[in-house]
Amino acid sequence: MRAMVYRGPYKIRVEEKDIPRIEHPNDAIVKVQLAAICGSDLHLYHGLMPDTRVGTTFGHEFIGVVHEVGSSVQNLTPGDRVMVPFNISCGSCYFCSRGLLSNCHNVNPNATAVGGIYGYSHTTGGYDGGQAEYVRVPFADVGPTVIPDWMDDEDAVLLTDAVATGYFGAQLGEIREGDTVAVFGAGPIGLIAAKTAWFMGAARVIVIDHLEYRLEKARTFAHAETVNFAELDDIVVHLKRTTDGLGADVAIDAVGAEADGNLLQHVTSAKLKLQGGSPVALNWAIDGVRKGGTISVMGAYGPIFSAVKFGDALNKGLTLRMNQAPVKRQWPRLFEHIRNGHLKPSEIVTHRIPLEHIAEGYHLFSAKLDGCIKPLIVPSAS
Repeated sequence: MRAMVYRGPYKIRVEEKDIPRIEHPNDAIVKVQLAAICGSDLHLYHGLMPDTRVGTTFGHEFIGVVHEVGSSVQNLTPGDRVMVPFNISCGSCYFCSRGLLSNCHNVNPNATAVGGIYGYSHTTGGYDGGQAEYVRVPFADVGPTVIPDWMDDEDAVLLTDAVATGYFGAQLGEIREGDTVAVFGAGPIGLIAAKTAWFMGAARVIVIDHLEYRLEKARTFAHAETVNFAELDDIVVHLKRTTDGLGADVAIDAVGAEADGNLLQHVTSAKLKLQGGSPVALNWAIDGVRKGGTISVMGAYGPIFSAVKFGDALNKGLTLRMNQAPVKRQWPRLFEHIRNGHLKPSEIVTHRIPLEHIAEGYHLFSAKLDGCIKPLIVPSAS
């Protein structure tokens, strides 16, 4: 098969790899119909995540058709059209049984925190991802779900991470009726978080970014107020001024490890790997939310030190809530929103790129060229 292969920071290519095989009776092999590049994939591409090994295939957002199933799989049959959550979960451990599907204890021997994730370095289990023609799906009776006949493929693939994560970010904010919600980052997850904050009773939604084309999408897709922080001396002061001096009730960090920061932050995070990422957006959230407010962290950070203003969060009495989204838990409600016409995820898709040109797709997305917000990858499997 053809698959995207990592060869080092900023170096990816499409190569021939063996089609994955059934390794356990609970496995399925899925022929990928549609995948996506996620902002989190860029952290790998830029070399920000530890133990990202040469030869790895990225991609944790994908849908496809079941090609083969192991002898113990009961819920799927070859030919089923399925969507696969980015979490790999056993469904029965202490954490899975409590709904913490992203913290499964049985799928990742290399960490005590996050569970397994497709195509996301060996810190998350070392599983190959779906930016390929075929992918192995462990615990096939737990994660994959047959796509409803009424759902479009492009909506379905976005539900495997971006939409579920953005919605989960708004949920973690514990938004109450009348709240002002500040969303840092107008990428796909920030856009979904801003859009769905209205569903939870927000009275104001403010999206902060520095790229005008993304802010325009926040206005048209999420119907949010927008702020270009590059045009301000101090984004925190601006937030205070627009909220009667108090700050936002809820702040959502939808940026993570690659927030634009000062030179020291860039060198210590991106170059020397001394931080798990630039904490600029998270620190702005801590400073920009009101005392007693809530911060939801959806942006991805590496599993090492980051210079977060924890003392300020403590002294302000803030609630910080965060996790990798337990994707499948979000699906029933999101299915309702999509079927009822309240949400159309594919509206944030800007590019559809053949697998053969995925290197160009990563460059386009990374360099923020051609108004790229969400690129999809189309494999060429026969």
